[in-house]
Amino acid sequence: MAKKGARDIALDVLNRVDEHKSYSNLELRNVLDRSEISSADAGLVTELVYGTIQRKLTLEFVLSHFVGGKKVQTWVRNLMLLSLYQIRFLDRIPDRAAVHEAVEIAKRRGHQGIASMVNGVLRNVLRQPDVWDRLPKGDAVKQIAVTHSHPEWLIREWIKLYGEENTKAICDANNRAPHTSIRVNPLKTSRDELLAKLREDGSEAVASVLSDQGIILDGGHAAGTRWFKEGYYTLQDESSMLVASAVAPQPGMRVLDACAAPGGKTSHLAEKMDNRGEIIANDVHPHKRELIAGTAKRLGISIMESMVSDALDLPEKGLGLFDRVLLDAPCTGFGVIRRKPDLKWNKSKEDVRSIAQLQYQLLAGLSTMVAPGGTLVYSTCTMEPMENQDIVRRFVDKHPEFVLDETLRDDLPAVVRDKMDESGAFVQILPHHFDSDGFFIARLRRKD
Repeated sequence: MAKKGARDIALDVLNRVDEHKSYSNLELRNVLDRSEISSADAGLVTELVYGTIQRKLTLEFVLSHFVGGKKVQTWVRNLMLLSLYQIRFLDRIPDRAAVHEAVEIAKRRGHQGIASMVNGVLRNVLRQPDVWDRLPKGDAVKQIAVTHSHPEWLIREWIKLYGEENTKAICDANNRAPHTSIRVNPLKTSRDELLAKLREDGSEAVASVLSDQGIILDGGHAAGTRWFKEGYYTLQDESSMLVASAVAPQPGMRVLDACAAPGGKTSHLAEKMDNRGEIIANDVHPHKRELIAGTAKRLGISIMESMVSDALDLPEKGLGLFDRVLLDAPCTGFGVIRRKPDLKWNKSKEDVRSIAQLQYQLLAGLSTMVAPGGTLVYSTCTMEPMENQDIVRRFVDKHPEFVLDETLRDDLPAVVRDKMDESGAFVQILPHHFDSDGFFIARLRRKD
């Protein structure tokens, strides 16, 4: 049996995502783990899968001009979408190569009739390049949705919240590949020292403006370097690095990270505490306990104690009170669409309402574990007020023992401050603000 190429493998993943209604990252990992392909081909497979899913609505709109209402098998449709993605969005792949490969795959998986149809559709697209510039009939919502490949309901929500131009900018940012950012481990080195070492190794590394521990890399396998393996840095998005600054823990404090896996934010807290004090790193999933422990060991952190529990049950565990409590809450994740393109197609407005109920329960329950004068930080990687600002305001209204902490402004970088609410107690980062993940952070203080 002939060895499968990158396009064949990418098609397998897309088919499995449709068949199992699952997430592409999981199916991608399953398929790649069983495939004997080079790292370069694995990278191409990943790009083809994520890109095709990311641009799905745009690709389907173009395909509809040539297929119309014809019933097409799922694998054939996915093959044409995959090929259209290469034609439109991958400059390094010649159009003729994309068409040829698609036709050969169609012959192997189907028959000559299917191959002829695939060949005809793709060549018609090449003969009519203006098809990519045609807009659907209808209102601005439909046009933005198709042009930028996002669901209409989400576009409608964002226009109401952020306006039409910001919505387009959000979508543009979501469709760009994320850059690689790392967080320096100050227990082992300084940012300036690591920057120098990375540049000596040939990396075009630059300092982040969002975090004094952050560095932006020009790509490459950041988790494969000796510096990563020896704990000099860890991978983390720049927006996510702001959370530890908001928690602002001090050496010697007791800290609880209620939803900690895989341990990125928890280890950042430990670094800010100079590895002195106590951190309870909790997560609901037993298998993630090893991830948290592994992160701590690699970074040389000894104050992180991992445990497994539903965060809703933590107040009944007899853990006592904490100087700082972090609730990085489960959320719809609309701030990380560029990393997880399936999210925008698999989530609904009802999911927002449902998760918001859980978020409030978690915030209310964990608030009982904050010591008088202590701090409670609530964060999410989404941009929905129902999951963010509304939760925080509702909580403060019903819990007079807590107040919005306006001093949060002092602990965040100057470039972030104009993204803050008038109260100065919470901040909403959108994906296009700093070309980083969309993130929400709020800080609350328990009265003495």
